[in-house]
Order: sequence, then C-alpha cells, then structure tokens
Amino acid sequence: MFQIPVPNILDNLKNGSHKKIKGTVVLMKNNVLDFNDFHASVLDRVHEFLGQGVSLQLISATGSQGKLGKVAYLENWIGTLGPVTAGDTTFKVTFDVEGDIGIPGAFVIRNNHHSQFFLKTVTLEDVPGAGQILFVCNSWVYPASKYKKDRIFFANKTYLPSDTPLPLRKYRQQELEQLRGNGTGELEEWDRVYDYACYNDLGDPDKGSKYVRQTLGGSSEYPYPRRGRTGRPPTKTDPNCESKIPPVDLLRLDIYVPRDERFGHLKMSDFIAYALKSLAQSVKPALQSKFDKTPNEFDSFQDVLNLYDGGFPMPEGLFKDVGDKIPLTMFKEIFRTDGERFLKFPVPQVIKEDRTAWRTDAEFAREMLAGVNPVTIRRLQEFPPASKLDPKVYGDHRSTIREEHIKNNLDGLTVHQALKDNRLFILDHHDHFMPYLRRINETDNRIYGSRTLLFLKSDGTLKPLVIELSLPHPDGDQFGCTSKVYAPAEHGVESSIWQLAKAYVAVNDSGFHQLISHWYISPAKQLNTHAVIEPFVIATNRQLSVLHPVHKLLHPHFRDTMNINAQARQILINAGGILESTVFPGKYAMELSAVVYKNWVFPDQALPTDLLKRVFHAPLSNSPYALAECRGVAVKDANSPHGVRLLIEDYPFAVDGLNIWSAIKTWVTDYCSFYYKTDYMVQQDIELQSWWKELVEKGHGDKKNEPWWPKMQTLDELIESCTIIIWTSSALHAAVNFGQYPFAGYLPNRPTVSRRYMPEIGTPEYEELKTNSDLAFLKTITAQLQTVIGVSLIEILSRHASDEVYLGQRDTPGWTSDTKVLEAFERFGKRLAEIEDSIIRMNNDGKLKNRVGPVKMPYTLLYPTGEAGLSGKGIPNSISI
Repeated sequence: MFQIPVPNILDNLKNGSHKKIKGTVVLMKNNVLDFNDFHASVLDRVHEFLGQGVSLQLISATGSQGKLGKVAYLENWIGTLGPVTAGDTTFKVTFDVEGDIGIPGAFVIRNNHHSQFFLKTVTLEDVPGAGQILFVCNSWVYPASKYKKDRIFFANKTYLPSDTPLPLRKYRQQELEQLRGNGTGELEEWDRVYDYACYNDLGDPDKGSKYVRQTLGGSSEYPYPRRGRTGRPPTKTDPNCESKIPPVDLLRLDIYVPRDERFGHLKMSDFIAYALKSLAQSVKPALQSKFDKTPNEFDSFQDVLNLYDGGFPMPEGLFKDVGDKIPLTMFKEIFRTDGERFLKFPVPQVIKEDRTAWRTDAEFAREMLAGVNPVTIRRLQEFPPASKLDPKVYGDHRSTIREEHIKNNLDGLTVHQALKDNRLFILDHHDHFMPYLRRINETDNRIYGSRTLLFLKSDGTLKPLVIELSLPHPDGDQFGCTSKVYAPAEHGVESSIWQLAKAYVAVNDSGFHQLISHWYISPAKQLNTHAVIEPFVIATNRQLSVLHPVHKLLHPHFRDTMNINAQARQILINAGGILESTVFPGKYAMELSAVVYKNWVFPDQALPTDLLKRVFHAPLSNSPYALAECRGVAVKDANSPHGVRLLIEDYPFAVDGLNIWSAIKTWVTDYCSFYYKTDYMVQQDIELQSWWKELVEKGHGDKKNEPWWPKMQTLDELIESCTIIIWTSSALHAAVNFGQYPFAGYLPNRPTVSRRYMPEIGTPEYEELKTNSDLAFLKTITAQLQTVIGVSLIEILSRHASDEVYLGQRDTPGWTSDTKVLEAFERFGKRLAEIEDSIIRMNNDGKLKNRVGPVKMPYTLLYPTGEAGLSGKGIPNSISI
C-alpha cells in the first residue's frame, strides 16, 4: 500500500527556494457527435482572452495542514485547436512552487470558461521525492459558477479512510458530501448528486387514467430497489407521481443522472445511430401495408424472412427533417441515398445457417441451457409438479400432468427412477403468471401459464416430454385453474398443435426474461441486473471515496448503468412504452417484476448458490414421488473445480459461467486481501460500513429486515459481496442481454405475445390450423408491427458499443499505482484468455451437442472479449445497454 514519505524530502524547496513543476493535462472539449461546439469554443476563447482561463492549484499530501499551491493556468488554450471531431486535447501547465509544499496529493481546478469539458488525466513530471504523479480524473468539469465548491481531484493512490494522509482527509470528506447533496430540489445536468427515489416515474397520469401506473418501492405490496433521484416536480394529477421530462429533452435523451454517469461521446453516437436506424426500419412495413392484402399481419414465414432478405429504396425527400438534424455521414449510413437498398434487418444467427432448425424440439430444449434466458430451468423436485400459490386465494393449481403422459419417453426408466437419477427438469412459468392472467387476457393478449417437463438423455441433451397450458378457472380464482397437457407430435394437426404449445411457452419465457432475468436480473433481465444494481451504484458514490479500494474495484462495473436505466424509465418500461407494447404482460409488466422482487435474495445471486438452489419451490405434497433431498441443477462436490457438480454436464451457460465466476472471485480475493489483512480492518473501515448500511437500509430498503444480508464483518463477506456485484454487472448481464437479437431477432423463435388461444376442434381456427398451419401460427404470435418494433429495439440493445470496455480491461492503464494489484489484474486477464480458449475448444467438440445445436450456433455469450456491433460475444464490465 502506498505510504507518503515523511516531510522534509523537498529540501531544495525550503527556505524560499523556487522551483517549477511541469504537468500535462488531457481533456476533451465539449463536442457533440461529429460536430465541434463552435459557439461554446468561441466563447471559451473570449474568456481566455480576458484572463478567465482554467486554473489548477496543487494540494500537498504531506505536513499537517496540506498546503495549497499557487494558481497555475492551462497554457495556450487559444492556440490549441484540438481535433476536428470529439477527441482528446493536450495542454501544458506549469506550477510555480515556493517553499516546502511537499508531495502533491490532490489539486483544485476552476473552469472559468463558458462551457464544460471532460477532464481525463493530469500528469506531473519530475516531482522531487515522487517522480511522476498521475491523477486519473475522467470527469466533466462545468464552469465554476455552477458549483458551490471547487472541484477536487486526487492523485492515483488508494487509501483506507484511516490511512488517508491527514492533509487530504477534509477534502476526502468534502467530496463525499458534495456527491450526497441535500436531498432537495430538482437536479441539473451539472449537479453531481447521487440520491435515492422510488419508481414513481413510470406512469403519466396527466395523460389520463390509461397511463396511471403503480409506484414501485416503498411498500410491502410492491417492494422494489431504489433508482436515482431527479427531483423533477410531481404531476398535476397525482402529487406522488413524478412528472415526465419535456419532449424536447427526451429527444435529446436529456434525463438527469450525474453527468459522469452519462454515455461517453462514442457510446452516445452509437446509441443514437442505431436507434435512428431501427426507427427507419419500422417505416418499411408501414409503407408496404398500403399494398399488403392483410395489413399488420405476416402472410407467411417468407414474409417474416423478407425483413432480413429484402430491402426498400428510400422515397425521394423522405426523412428530410431527420437528415437536417443529424451528421451527414450518419444520415448516409442510416438512409442509403446512393442507390443501395436499405431498411433491412441483419440476419439473426438463429436462422443464419438453417432457417427451419429453430422449430425442432432439440433446439427448443437447448435454448433453455444455451439461449438468451438460460437461468430459469430447474430440476424437478416432485411429480406431479406442485404449486406454491395460496390455495385459499387461488384454489387448486396442482399439475394435471400424470405418469401416463411421460412414462413411455423416459428411455425405459420409471418416473420415480428418473427423479432419483436427476433426469427430469422443468421450465415452470405457472405460478408467477397465473395471478395476473385474468387481467392480462382482458386485453388483446391470450396468455397461458405453462409447465414444460424435460428429460435428460444419455447424450447430454434435453428432450421435451409434455407441455401443460393453464388458464384461470372461468368461475373465479378460488376455483383454481383449467389445464390441458400436450405431447410432442411430428405429423398432422397434432404436430401443428405441438408447435403452438411450444410458442406459448416461448411467449412466457420471453416475458419472464425481459421483466425478471434481465431488468430484475427481464423483468427477469430488467430486475435481476438493471434494477438491483442501481442502488449499489448510488451507495458506492455516496459513501466510498474515489480513494477507497472498494470504489476503485467496483467503479468500472457501474459504467453507464444509471444512464441506461434512466432512459429505460422514459421510453422503454414507462406507461405506453415499448416494453408494454411488445411484451405480453403489457401495463402489468413492471408491477409483476415488483412481485418477483419479493423473492430476491442477494447471497443467492452467487452463481454456484443459484445453481444449487435452483429448485421448484413448493411444499412437499403426499405424492409418492416427492423427494425432499432434491435441490437445483447442481450438487455440492468438493472434488469438482468450483465446488459444485452440474447435473447437466453439457450446460453451456453454467459451464462457462462457473469458469468466469471463479476467475472474478480469485481476482476480487487477491485485490481485497491486499488492502484488508484482517477481519478487524473490515469492521473498522468507516466508509465501508456506511456504504453497506446505506445500501441495505436505503438502496434495497424494502428488504432491509431480511436476515440473509451479509453483515459485512469479515473479509470473506466483502469478497463474496463484491464478486456477486461484479458477476451480476458483467457476465450475468452479458448472458441475458447480448443474445437477444441472435436468438429473438427472428421473432417466431421467441415470440413476445400470443393473440389467440389454442384452437379447439370444430372452430374456424382449428380448420385453419389443419389447412394452413404456418398462417395459423403467425396469426397467433406477435403481429407484424409489434414484431418490427420489438426487433428494432433488441437490435439496439444487443449491440456492443465501439468504446466497450470488457471484463479484464480498464479504460485507463494506470488506474492504480499499487504494483501488486496490477500484477493480480494481469493474472485475471490471462485467466480470462484461457477461458476464451476453452470455450472455442468446447464449441468445436462434437460430443457437446448443446454448445452448437441444430441451428449451428456456437455458444459465445460468455466469451470475455467482443467486438462492436451484433457480435453475440463479449462481456462488458458493466450494464451499459
């Protein structure tokens, strides 16, 4: 750990001696996309000419008071033009040092210009007693008039609070106080305040009752993680609901988050370009529908394929207004004007090699292990499957699947033996949807609860056995549900019915993925990753100084998370937003994710624990097949590399995930053990204890009384907690996000909506199913316009940005001055490279059938490094999209 040398090392600066310290300042001027902000640039030059430049003052880290050096200014601002497009500009600065100022440990900066700039680094050369000193800043600096106190940046050292040099302690505390704010007022773009609020900004009651939404968080009925506070005024209709931003700000994506949490200029350029491109793609079906015989419907699977195979010449003059507002080069990329065909989606990987293999049972099952939502399948605990819905409220929801439905497809085993041998698995979307189906199906949706049973074959692949589809009882919830069981079939109308049954399951899984695995992990994606991580971002910035080792460890894994979440609340998960219009829970989507959050347990987010506990949670019945010892998709095994043994050995997400998890934990262990030698040091770290206390009591305040929270009293608890945070922010999010377009870009493979119930014998729908099964299938799943909007969205969300920073990388090479830490980080990078090699080897191993599958699509979602665009591989450090 870095130790400041004792005073008197600058003997040559004593007794009135005079010396100059030269420095280099790297910053990025206030450029926007491909344009320089010429107006601001001119005004900055005027300010510079009038003597109102950018000033810096060094702060000593030695002595008792911390001397403040003489003011120095950036040199030759007027003569330094910088790059034509957004990029770095380098300036010189010279500090006149008089007397014994000691070794600089921080500096004060004042921006006396008209406009802000992004300060990247400051480097001091030939500092007596210290040599080179690097300040890693990476922060927007606004004009001094916007701040109550001057900005302070610290040298690239790492200190526990008790080890902080005495002269820097007041500055360390002052900086944290600025970041916490005072909890009042509307926050402006230059504010650097991190604070908490409930999700009371999803609705827009001023537009009418149709746009009223439940506040999430702050209640036992709808608990939820906290989001970043904006301080916007309440709506006119409901004082408890936060108002929306003006349309002009929404167009500019100008939604408050602390400025340093906003997208960088490259990410923002990519985000807008892809968003506009996808918006353009949505125009094509609207134009074609004028001539289509069935508007808003696909007439055949070829119609769907035309989204990727076709193209449409841009009508003259179309999008002129858009073209006037974006850079010319970007306009040409989005709207081809050179005779090329345009408005065409990329071909999703799931149909790139084989356009029909997605319909096979083998691929249907494989995607539960190596698809976009591989975190839901569980080992079956008892047969028939049970329900944990309260029978006093919801009646009898026990499964109607019986032994005769599956006994002939168990490779000669009995049901009891298959359970005992851990060969039966379930994809269960019954309990979490059933309480909402009556309301959901009052809309245009026709959704079932589903249970899918699967059998583990001797070759390591899964075979679907049956699908049970359930609806609320027509006489009322207290009477339970009505269910039908469907079995695989290859010929006739029964085959078409089986394809529809799989589609209803895929609709369930898509909805669960978007709401729970992705957002909540969507709302599984939205909840379990996006939503649960934001409180960690806020608490870390409020309670851990940038000098703190845990801040330095976690900060890269929070990049852009608050910003993408803020955008989502305005245009994606808001009332009437894209999620509600493309995913079947509709207006109940976010409310449903709050109900699921009730069962969220922080320690269970550790991958080994999740795999061990991933079990069908239901009270054991009197079933003769109930096996209390059954657990998840893995069992503890001290002889296995990660302490757990997978029950499905060829489980690509789990295999790759355990390797990544282990690499992260080894890195975190090395890192934390360098700064904390004992449990006592953890207990005595006042910032660390304040961080954890606030995270539990405020950030996840609705669950503050849960007994499972780590107490943060031991080094092991710190290591495990930080590993969970990094795993969730990086690898878990990558696994459930970047496969969206590769798997669901072809929406028949993962439809998000079902619009008709299963056809009954004697109905026109059943006759259509017999005579034109493809058309009946397409009329059941997501409609054309919903498809185009949904595919446009996931194309954006599945792309890696051109400035992506991947796991094992940092955006600043000299991010720490501690050599031992840098060596540990290098070992981490080498281990990740080894994992990449192992993924390639496994994907080429023909014996591992789940790695590639019938669609010939290798599993690469947990391949650590990636490339810009729809690469389908790469683990970014953070939840940045």
